Amino acid sequence: MRVLHVSDCYLPRLGGIETQVHHLALRQRAAGTDAGVLTATPRARHDRRVEEVIDGVPVRRASADLPFELPVHPRTGAQVAAALERARAEGRPVEVAHVHAGVISPFAYAAVPALLAAGVPVVVSVHSMWGPAGGLLRPLDRVLGWSRRPVVFSAVSAVAAEPLRRVGAEVRVLPNGIDPQFWRPEPFSDNGSRPSMVHVVSVMRLAPRKRGLALLRALRDVRRRLPPGIGLRATVVGEGPDRRRLERYLDGPGAASAMRQWVELPGRWDAEAIRELYRGADLFVSAATLESFGIAALEARTAGVPVVARSGTGVGEFVEHGRHGLLVADDAALADAVLALCADPARRARMAQACRTQLPPTTWDVVLELCDRAYRDAASLR
Repeated sequence: MRVLHVSDCYLPRLGGIETQVHHLALRQRAAGTDAGVLTATPRARHDRRVEEVIDGVPVRRASADLPFELPVHPRTGAQVAAALERARAEGRPVEVAHVHAGVISPFAYAAVPALLAAGVPVVVSVHSMWGPAGGLLRPLDRVLGWSRRPVVFSAVSAVAAEPLRRVGAEVRVLPNGIDPQFWRPEPFSDNGSRPSMVHVVSVMRLAPRKRGLALLRALRDVRRRLPPGIGLRATVVGEGPDRRRLERYLDGPGAASAMRQWVELPGRWDAEAIRELYRGADLFVSAATLESFGIAALEARTAGVPVVARSGTGVGEFVEHGRHGLLVADDAALADAVLALCADPARRARMAQACRTQLPPTTWDVVLELCDRAYRDAASLR
């Protein structure tokens, strides 16, 4: 099967959608599927190169020279038509398009009618939580009629699918994938062997929607209330527009200024470095409330690190409360949960053991089969 993945954002940008689309295309190609990518993300500022190959994945860039390398194009329909024609000319006509979208994905959403007009079956995967924007779905659907189009709709988790289902669309769950063999380091560290010093980690894009400031506030509260004899240090890996605000908080007046002594913001790390970080971590903590899936939390859980996160997010689809970590309702409960686990190394060790012995439910073989099923169903709608 020849599959074209369509995404506003793609490498060299780094984020959840970008890396998942790339890894999905890589896995599909390894399994015999001819997968390529059409994206509006440029290689670099003023770089208008159209075609390249990344790790064996053919990539076509429909990028416009816009400020901040914005991944949009004013003539999406024409760009889609050009990509389909190029594939036909090469003797590799596209048999199905897999469109990857967040809440705001102008290129991806504009590509859907162009693909349907060309007779290409379409699968749409929503990678984001709609949050307050979910209230716009019903009036938009009345105007655009998107839920009535011959498209297979999917989302990366049940919580991400729910707003679409309330509109009346049939939405399946097509989760992100993970390679347990990569993320399960050998030998595992004994997370209960350091009762006097707890290492809390988090990996995320430093953007407001990830709520890094709420995380730092919770950690500050935890450290203030720790029992005597227990220390806490934290490493928050990632990069993004919220970095300066987080650094201002760490350098702020009063007790917050001391956080620089035990909180690190080392920037963006590659997967190998993050895996090594998890080898020595005791807890993974996320304060995000609009987490449609939580790939970093899944990687930590697969590496044997208990997870503390907000309930009502996609994290709950692979973290069982009380077994692989704790899921909490608000920020105060988040701090309480981290404090409780910091003070209870035996409980942390039991959770770590459960994480490392139970495979996560979204291994790549499962995800590839779900994708193939969605592609076949999309083809049947023509």
